[in-house]
Amino acid sequence: MPDDVLIAFDGSPLSERALTYAIETFPDATLTAMYVIDPIDSIIDVEAGGLPVAEDWYDDAREHAADIQTAATEIAAERDVDLATVTEVGRPARTILEYADDHGVDQIVMGSHGRSGIDRALLGSVAETVTRRARIPVTIVG
Repeated sequence: MPDDVLIAFDGSPLSERALTYAIETFPDATLTAMYVIDPIDSIIDVEAGGLPVAEDWYDDAREHAADIQTAATEIAAERDVDLATVTEVGRPARTILEYADDHGVDQIVMGSHGRSGIDRALLGSVAETVTRRARIPVTIVG
């Protein structure tokens, strides 16, 4: 059984499933929920016609990350589990992998990308990249 488990958590239903899976499957492990702020996604304001937003994007992204991490903490608290949370900035797959390497993580748990039709069998790009490049076991929850 792993000692340190990293859960990629973005607040989506699949990431909630991944968190629940990690809590139930690794009850004695140290669990950390990670949210990644992707600067590529964060600097574009779709409501403003897709124009770059230079002023408040980081503050808004950090506030959103705090809300996401609060949701993760509440899910864990409902199951009487302590959960560490971390927010990083970068490209999601690379950031997850670097954090796992730098912090001695033994296992990564994440949701697959939800799709419909023929694409449903395929992993999302972040999940696929993490699975292919990780030096440790990765569990994909669908």
